[in-house]
Amino acid sequence: MNGTLKVGDSLPSVRSMSKRWGCAPGTVQRAYRELTLQGLISTQVGQGTRVASPAVTQTTLRRATLVNRVEAFLLEMMAAGYTPKETEEATRDVLARWQSRFGDPEAPPKKLLRFVGSHDPIISLIDGRFPDLAPDYELSVTFVGSMGGLMALARQGADIAGCHLWDADSNCYNEPFITRMLPGRRVAMLTLAHRRLGLIVFPGNPLQIHDLPDLTKPNIRFINRQTGAGTRLWLDMRCQQLGVNPAFIQGYEEEVKTHLQVAGAVAEGQADVGLGVEAAALAYGLDFVLQTTERYDLVITEEAWAMPGVQTLVQWLKSAEAHKAITDLGGYDITETGQMVWVN
Repeated sequence: MNGTLKVGDSLPSVRSMSKRWGCAPGTVQRAYRELTLQGLISTQVGQGTRVASPAVTQTTLRRATLVNRVEAFLLEMMAAGYTPKETEEATRDVLARWQSRFGDPEAPPKKLLRFVGSHDPIISLIDGRFPDLAPDYELSVTFVGSMGGLMALARQGADIAGCHLWDADSNCYNEPFITRMLPGRRVAMLTLAHRRLGLIVFPGNPLQIHDLPDLTKPNIRFINRQTGAGTRLWLDMRCQQLGVNPAFIQGYEEEVKTHLQVAGAVAEGQADVGLGVEAAALAYGLDFVLQTTERYDLVITEEAWAMPGVQTLVQWLKSAEAHKAITDLGGYDITETGQMVWVN
C-alpha cells in the first residue's frame, strides 16, 4: 500500500497482504473490517474489496457491515461444529418466527406474556415454539435466576417465573420460597420437569473431577453461576454441608448467567469444570458427573393461569410431542411434567 490507490481500485487479498506485512491473516481481516466500518472500502461477493467512492460509502456501507457481521457469525457457528446448511436452516426458522411476530404492521397487537426466572434449555424450546402454539401471544423471556424470577412476580414484573430453589431445611424445592416471597398470594406451581444437575467436564474427565471437594484441587479452574440462581444456591448450600470452603475453589467468583454459558466456557477451555444441567453438557459434547436431581417449576400468577395462551402451553407440556422434544434434550425426567398444584 503506497497511497496511490484510487476510488474503485481493488485491494490485495487478505493472504497477499498478510505476506506483504508479515502478519497473521486475522490482523488483515480486522484492518479491512475497520476500514469497511469507516466507509473507506467495500466488499462485494465476486468483486473483491475495493476503495469506496462517496456514493458507495452512502449506499453500501450498511449492507457491507451486515455482510461482515453475518460472515463472522457463520464462522463462529462452523467453529462450534455446525454446518452451513444447519446454520442456514436455523436462521430461516428464526426469521420466520420474527416475521410471524412483527411482520404485519396491520395486525392487532399481541397479548404479552412475561417469563422471568432461571435458565433452562426447555424454556428456550418453548420460546421457539410459542408463536405456533399461541399465535395471539408474544412470549418475553428474561433469564435472571430463580430468586430474580420470584422477585419479579412479587413486584408484578412477570406473569411466569421459572425456579428450582432447594430448601435445605425441608429438603424440597420451590414451595418454601414461594410461601416466603409471595405471602398470601395464590399462584399455580406447574412442574416443567425433573432435571439432572452435575459437574460439566472435558470429555474423558482427564482431571478426575467427581464431586464438590475435588473443586478445591490445585490448578482446577471453576466457572460459577450468578448469585440468585437456583444452581448457585444449591452449590452454596451443598458446599456448606460438605465443609467445602469456596475460598479454595479457583474461579468461584467467575459468574455466568446460563447453563449453556457454563458448558461453553468449559468447551472453549476457559474453565475445567462448571455446575450445570446435563442437557447443556450434551449440547457441547462434554462429559457430565451427576450430583443431584432437581425439580424445575413454572410459578404462574392466578391471572396468567386463566389466559388461553397459558392453558395451551399447559396442554402442550402434557402432549407426546412435548415429551419427546424434552426427552431429546437429554437429562430430564418427564414423569411429573405438566402437573400443577396451587400454593398459598
